[in-house]
Amino acid sequence: MALNLEDIETLFARRGGEQYSGEPVTQLEHALQTALRAERDGADDELVTAALLHDLGHLLNEQGESPSLRGIDDLHQYYALPFLRGVFSDRVLTPIQWHVDAKRYLCATREHYWAGLSADSKRSLELQGGVFSADQAERFIGQPHAAEAVRLRLWDDLAKEADCPTPPLAHFLARAQRCMLK
Repeated sequence: MALNLEDIETLFARRGGEQYSGEPVTQLEHALQTALRAERDGADDELVTAALLHDLGHLLNEQGESPSLRGIDDLHQYYALPFLRGVFSDRVLTPIQWHVDAKRYLCATREHYWAGLSADSKRSLELQGGVFSADQAERFIGQPHAAEAVRLRLWDDLAKEADCPTPPLAHFLARAQRCMLK
């Protein structure tokens, strides 16, 4: 069953107040901060929407607080895709799907990236397959929308700031409305 914008708004209303895996923000705050960072970086509606929805799988697939602490990879990057397919284009879906692989890529290609990850991101990285080899990194970045997934990942990493003011969810849902498939 595909989600519409009202469903997404309801999901954030119900579960957005939950803590974001040991970070000083809630799920909703993290989503809004990620979307705001994308918007401030000049991203278009599709990439801002991907930033807003990149962790929607955490809200759809209830695994409890910090599943990585229990050795669980919740596969959140895939979980939301069936609910969003037919609603948004691949320019929205693929960066969502690949934002975890983008972390693996960045660890392989940027010398100090791994050191800047939060404890939960480091723990989940191992569950998600670890750092890419040079060959894996090269194959990844050559795929369509991989560069957008990397941009999304960088915004994602920075969107964990306590008490960061953001526009309301409605602001970003209006952008999502503009890029929905007809």
